[in-house]
Amino acid sequence: MKENNLIEIFDTTLRDGTQGEKISISIHDKLTITQRLDEFGIDVIEGGWPGSNPKDKEYFERVKKLNLQNAKICAFGSTARYPDKVQTDNNLNLLIAAETPVISIFGKTWRFHSEVSLGLTYAQNEDLIYESVLFLKEKGRKVIFDAEHFFDGYKNDAQFALKMLQAAEKAGADVIVLCDTNGGSLPDDVRKIVRDVKQVIKTPLGIHTHNDGEVAVANTLVAIEEGTTHVQGTINGVGERCGNANLCSVLPNLIFKMKKKTSQQINLQNLHSLSHFVYEIMNLVPNTRAAYVGNSAFAHKGGIHVSSVLKDNRMYDSVDLFSFLKV
Repeated sequence: MKENNLIEIFDTTLRDGTQGEKISISIHDKLTITQRLDEFGIDVIEGGWPGSNPKDKEYFERVKKLNLQNAKICAFGSTARYPDKVQTDNNLNLLIAAETPVISIFGKTWRFHSEVSLGLTYAQNEDLIYESVLFLKEKGRKVIFDAEHFFDGYKNDAQFALKMLQAAEKAGADVIVLCDTNGGSLPDDVRKIVRDVKQVIKTPLGIHTHNDGEVAVANTLVAIEEGTTHVQGTINGVGERCGNANLCSVLPNLIFKMKKKTSQQINLQNLHSLSHFVYEIMNLVPNTRAAYVGNSAFAHKGGIHVSSVLKDNRMYDSVDLFSFLKV
């Protein structure tokens, strides 16, 4: 990140977004979206998981040929499977082979998942995170550690969850992302927990939220208010189950209403066209009532509304449309 007061925008449309139901795009489509995201001013584009399928592996081979001006490409994966086999772990080595400047890996920070899903002890899970992050840092990569299920994990066993973050910090993670993986947290939960984490962790924090409770955008904005400087989301909120935090809503609120500065210059005038471009590439029907980018977002039908808006659109619009388009 360039400065602590600047917000880094991390787009996972091409990874987490493609896990959404009925979404399947070609490598060419992924490369085309990559180009548009770069032109828009996204800082980091998470292109996929090279260890999960041949398509993503090929994407990372071909994306190197694009002449990107703003964004850095990121490969996604998990920590190693076993603490004592990090050096030979296939997933980690495929991340290195992708040759991206940025790598994001997720690790278990909910004790329930660590013990039941992976069958690891407290100490083993801590070692796994530390050794995996250290391995990638020693290869010269910027490492983003995604603390999977962090908010649920913190509510279940705060000491365990924080210890896992400290392991990533000690190993040299550049950003530690607090993930609401199940999308079940509410803004008050997020606010309190982010405040608690900032008392312990000095590494820059990020936020990654899902929309199962219809508050992914709200949770993201609350986390930013509390000092996170790295924001993850997808265009149009696409993603698994109910989707991810919608960057088409996060960015206008962040820039126009919260007066925050992003690392790259983002022109909100291009937001509508980017949103509809991604809808078209993914063969999805646009949400006409989507905030800011939907075709109905600034439409008025009621007579009193129309009469008032013709005098001054601020009377019945949540933002001054003309000022918004000049940002």
